[in-house]
Amino acid sequence: MEELAPTHDHDDGWLVSRPEDEAMDGSLLSGLAPQFESWTDANVHAVLIVRHGKLVYENYFAGQDRAWATSLGHVQYRPELKHDLRSITKSITSLLFGIAVDRGLIKDLNEPVFPFFPEHADLRTSEKDQINLRHLLTRSAGLAWDEYLPYSNPANSERRMIDAPDQCRYVLEQPVVRPPGVAYVYNGGLTALLAAILQKTTGRSVDLLAEEMLFHPLGIQDVEWVRYMDGTPNAVSGLRMRPRDLAKIGQTVLSRGIWNGAQIVSEPWVDESTNPHVNGEGLFFYGFQWWLGRSLVRRQEIKWISGVGYGGQRLFIVPELDLVVVVMAGLYDNAALQSIPGEIILRRYALPAVLSA
Repeated sequence: MEELAPTHDHDDGWLVSRPEDEAMDGSLLSGLAPQFESWTDANVHAVLIVRHGKLVYENYFAGQDRAWATSLGHVQYRPELKHDLRSITKSITSLLFGIAVDRGLIKDLNEPVFPFFPEHADLRTSEKDQINLRHLLTRSAGLAWDEYLPYSNPANSERRMIDAPDQCRYVLEQPVVRPPGVAYVYNGGLTALLAAILQKTTGRSVDLLAEEMLFHPLGIQDVEWVRYMDGTPNAVSGLRMRPRDLAKIGQTVLSRGIWNGAQIVSEPWVDESTNPHVNGEGLFFYGFQWWLGRSLVRRQEIKWISGVGYGGQRLFIVPELDLVVVVMAGLYDNAALQSIPGEIILRRYALPAVLSA
């Protein structure tokens, strides 16, 4: 376990502060670590809280973990260790797409998708010609897809995509089962298409684009990409990153694209991508690869933006409270539990610590 002192101690661009100096109730936050140290089944690995652009809380725990499919055994986490982001990778891919739009590399989100894939023109139909870039970003392309099966099940659509000799072709050959733009369906294949379009329009793979356009400007130096068998970086769920660096991504979104005074991604893109476009799962709305939800704390409704990753990975961005919360966990074998630690940390600790200060 590590408690922050008000020093600039890792030389990675973060200023650190005490919760009380940033109008948070530190005594309330002091109960967070004991709860998750004793609740070992929650398998929480890291919790970071940023308030007013300063890191005010940082704790690391020990537990079983994996690097994608590879067991790491029992890991004692600390600030310099990377962690799987899983599907928070999708949100970062969306930021890269936005930067490409900002730079004029991609002209119009209403552009149809198939012209980007002339090698698959034989799959085109009048229905599929209605699918545009916006539908990929909002997961509303209308293609048949079943990612709700366990990833251990070979019938899972993402598993089938990974095993296919041509992943983009596998996604594009799926039948249209509803009109594009009508309904959200969880579909990692659409994010894979976004990454392929980025490579086609820039001539560089998504990992190189991320380094140039996002990570280097944020001072993020230590990342790892899980790669497919052909060497392509997995832009759907393959990023591994230090929790401190993921918090930088959250702070940049919170600041409407700004990090340390530099505009990394445009305000219009951040605003549009983090506003609701379609109904997501349950009570959530969905933006451009970002989840949009709300919490009721002390009879006050608080809206938030979230990156969500399998196994309990959570990045919460709370604009009205100037707050970012990062939760890393290893709940890959407990689907029923994996959303609960992040919700408890947000709703029982982080949000009340602001509202009660």
